[in-house]
Parts: sequence; C-alpha cells; structure tokens
Amino acid sequence: MTMGALGVVYGDIGTSPLYALKEAAKAAAHGATLTPDAVLGVASLILWALLLIISLKYALLILRADNRGEGGIVALLALLHARNAQPGTWRAHLLVVGLVGAALLYGDGAITPAISVLSAIEGLKVDAPSLAPVVVPVTVAILIGLFMMQKQGTGFIGRIFGPVMLAWFGVLAALGIHGIVKAPAVLAALSPLYAFEFLIHQDFHVSFAILGAAFLAVTGGEAMYADMGHFGRLPIRLAWFAICLPALVLNYFGQAALLITDPTMIENPFFQLCPDALHYPLVAFSAVATVIASQAIISGVFSLTQQSIQLGFLPRMLIRHTTSDAIGQIYVPLVNWLLAAATLGAVLSFGTSDALAGAYGIAVSLLMAITTLLAALVAIQWGYSPWLVVAVNGFFFVIDVIFFSANSIKLFEGGWFPLLLAGLVAFLMLTWRAGVKLVEAARARLRQPEEDLIETAVNKCSARLPGTAVFLASAPRGVPLALTQFVKHNHVLHERVLLVTVLIEESPHIPDEERAEVIEIIPGITRVILHYGFMQNPTIYEGLQLTCRHGKLPGINLADITYYVGRETIIPREDVPGMWVWREGLFAFLQRNAERSAAFFGVPTKQVVEFGTELEI
Repeated sequence: MTMGALGVVYGDIGTSPLYALKEAAKAAAHGATLTPDAVLGVASLILWALLLIISLKYALLILRADNRGEGGIVALLALLHARNAQPGTWRAHLLVVGLVGAALLYGDGAITPAISVLSAIEGLKVDAPSLAPVVVPVTVAILIGLFMMQKQGTGFIGRIFGPVMLAWFGVLAALGIHGIVKAPAVLAALSPLYAFEFLIHQDFHVSFAILGAAFLAVTGGEAMYADMGHFGRLPIRLAWFAICLPALVLNYFGQAALLITDPTMIENPFFQLCPDALHYPLVAFSAVATVIASQAIISGVFSLTQQSIQLGFLPRMLIRHTTSDAIGQIYVPLVNWLLAAATLGAVLSFGTSDALAGAYGIAVSLLMAITTLLAALVAIQWGYSPWLVVAVNGFFFVIDVIFFSANSIKLFEGGWFPLLLAGLVAFLMLTWRAGVKLVEAARARLRQPEEDLIETAVNKCSARLPGTAVFLASAPRGVPLALTQFVKHNHVLHERVLLVTVLIEESPHIPDEERAEVIEIIPGITRVILHYGFMQNPTIYEGLQLTCRHGKLPGINLADITYYVGRETIIPREDVPGMWVWREGLFAFLQRNAERSAAFFGVPTKQVVEFGTELEI
C-alpha cells in the first residue's frame, strides 16, 4: 500500500522540484543577480512550508478527519451533514463553501498535467536551446496520448506507478546529494530564521511574490487527504516521512547549493544538477514521472465526479468501470475530454512552465484554506475543545490565507484560469443542486399518498396482470409518478408491485447486509429502499438480486419482471417560484442531457418501459 501511495498520492508533489525552486529563486532575484542569502532564504522557506503544511497539517492532523476511512472535501461535507441542510442555515452556507472547494479540484486538474509535463520537456532546452520550438508540440502530443489512454483503464500502468515513483524519488535524492556536496553551506537553511529574516527584509510585493512561488513546492499535498480511502492513513504517512519528504528536501537543497555556487543556473537548476551525459535520460524519466503525476490527478477528478453525482451535486453522466476487480478504476468520458480541452488550452495559451506558474497555486491554496476550515468544524463536532481547535486550525488557516493572498497577486498573470474553471463548475453544481430541489418539490405536488394507491389497488383496478412490475421512485414515500400514470391510463395493476428507491447515504460504503430495506404496504405491493454509499456504484438489478438472495423478496424471478421508469421534461416558468428562469433553462438543458435513470442505475435495457411527465419549475 505504501508503494501504491508513492505512485498515486505523491506524483504531483514529487514532480514539483522541476519548477518550484526555480520560480521562487526568480521571484527572490526580482531581475537582479541572485545572492547567496536569497537562495538560503528560498530553500528555508520551501523546507518549512513542507514541514508545516504537508507534514504537520496534512499528514498528522487533517488525515484524522476521515469519514469511515475516506477523505477529501466530499467526505468533510458528509461528516458535517451539509448535503441536506435547510436553506439559510450555517450548514447550507458550508455546502456552498464545500462545493467551491470541490470545484477548485477541477481547476487544479486542468493545470497540473500542463505545468508538470511542460516543465519536464523544457529540460530539452538545457543542452540544446535550438529545440525550444518543439517543447509545446511534444507536450501536446504526450497529453493527447494520456487523455486518449483513459478509456482503456489504468490498471496496468497503476501497477508500475509505485516502483517508477520510488526510482524517481531516489533520483531526486541522488541529484540533491550531488549538489549539497559541492556547497555544504546550504545546510544553514535548515534554520527557519533564514526564511523569516529574508522575507521581512524584502519589499512587501517581493515577499508576496516569493511566497506565491514557494507555495508551488506544496501543491499536490492535498492528494494525501483526498486519496486516504484508497491506501489508508498509515501507508500514506509512511511513504511521506520515509521516502518523499527526505528526497524532496535533499533535491531542493541540492538545487539551492547549485545556485549558491553559480547563480546563472537559475533558468533550470533541476536539470543543471545532473551530469551532462545524463541530461536526456533525465528528461525522459521526468516526462514519465509527470505523466504519472497527471494520471493521478485525472483519476482523482474522475473519482470526485462520481462522488458528486451520487450525492446530487452534478447531473448523472456515463461512468465506465475499466476493470472488474477494482472499484476505483473508472472512466468518465465527458469529464475526460472537457479536462483535456482545458489542459491543452492551458499549454497552448501559456506556452511555458514559467507562465503557467502564475496560474498554478491560487486554486490549491484556496482549497487548502477551505479544507482547514471544514476540518476544524468536524473536530468541534467530534467533541474536541473549541479553544484547542481554534488555536491549532486557526494557526494553519492563517498560513493558508497568507499563501492564498500571495498567490492572488498572480490573478492577472494566469491565476484567473483555474479560478474561472472552478467558478464555472461550482456554478453548475449549485444550479443543479437547486434545480433538483425544485423538481422534487414539483414531484411532491403531483405525487399521490400511499393511501390513494391502496384504495386504487383494492377498489378501482379492473384487473391484476400476471407477473411483477418494478416502479422506480425518487422518494421513499408516496406513489411514483410513473405508477400514477400507469394506473390512470390502464386501470390495472400487476399481481406484484415493487416501489424501488435508491438512497445515497453520507457514508462512503454501505455493507451488503444493510443494503435493502423492505416494507410491505399491502399484500402484493412492496416498497424496497436500496442504500448505497457515495463511493459505491448504485445498481438496482444487483441490489434486488442481493435482496432476493437474503430471502427478503421471495418468489420473484428478476429475469421476468418489467421496470417502469419516469422520464421527466422540465419546463421553466417565470410565474412559478424558483430560480431565475435562465438558470432554470440551464438546469433543464443539463437534465435533458443527463444519463437516463435506467442506464445509470443499471436496469436491464430489454426490461424497461418509460413514462413521460412534464414538470413546471
């Protein structure tokens, strides 16, 4: 598990040495010759950022805020019960903050592959400046191949991620030691005083620029928390403290030592650390490492999308499972190609890793601040002393805000790009969430109470058809609209009727023995509520199969039943209270293009009958 965590969790932060210290050193030089004191200040700042933000805040504290082993923004929202909060309450406001945090991951997902692969391929220019024109085309080709590969699944590549990244961290450490040996004086930067004194003696805008650039060294650290459910707390901590942290510190100090001895190497100190004969092999190895880092963030975006769909924050989309033996191996075609467009657009628009560095960091720093805030509320909810929580999380929140403020000065240099992407995703999430509530309210106005169904079944049906009918119900009470339509037009019912509702719980996984809740309304009419966690794939056929196997639905042949599903047409109306009509129109568009209920919930295609209903919102 530790080896797997190396490949998936630490791919992003593990490739930060390609560009982080270079950008921080350029900010410290601010156009002049780089001084040894400036180099020591930058190295010390990066070291203590890694220790405070990644080691202390994430590895030791934030990883404690798990939802039955799962981490990430969605897990925090579930722990705080913000999903079903009443409008206007503080939990409802938290939901908005949390959804903005989730949307920021999409902005991060577009920038990370662009800056990582681009910075690796730029190593070609160290020995052959004439190759500069091919950097962007080669980067684009690698990224296109990466996104095309997603539909095949990453099972095989995933198995080699860990060993490759272990070798990568070994190379980082070796290069760092090679540089430190030439200038051991760089070890003075272990003292935090160098970072503090260097920053306070700079002009305010220079200090902020240095902080913003140094933050690049910790981007990717949020993956520790997001991927906790895949590997567990102990393997993630072990991989960080035993392998990643030592290798990163050695490499950053090695680059700093190189710049102390020769400040002219500032254009690419990472590749200049390497002996000349090994430059091209290092470029190739860096490209492989950055592809792994990119794959990890893409897989994370797929996983976040699946969780958001399950919890009702995004419309249903086609989700393909690329392997039968690993639930986390999924492919979301729409998200893949939208992410590809954003990533390739970033490469073609910005052109260099230096320009992209301006776009990187602002989304991640805001996400870290939101995570610190939500984790503090979870800690208070769990009974920890509010004073202790405010003191500890408040300290880290101040650090997060400082880094976010430092990155904010890069807003017009490219920081707008991930924020724009995140803003669009957050707006879509909030629009979908509000629209779903309006649709449910419209359904509730049309939905018959169960008493009417009993009356109809007993007194008003002219006949009972042989066989079993399953009606999908969006709510665990009342009569599904499809059933109302069926009885209204046919005046009959089947001998056996199942009203099936899928409920997504705020836990990541629901065990099989707790899957089905069976309630007999009257003989022949049964309500079945299937419970799934937000990390699980809600399949109605498998849920009913499991229910039958446990003896809760005797005498039913699943191959010989008919599923009746409602298909709703949303009609935006200005005279019906709700959202602005243009947002209702956007919601209607999303709803029309969402994955059909039957397909999403795994209902056998040849057994489905759909009933159309118009709903005004």
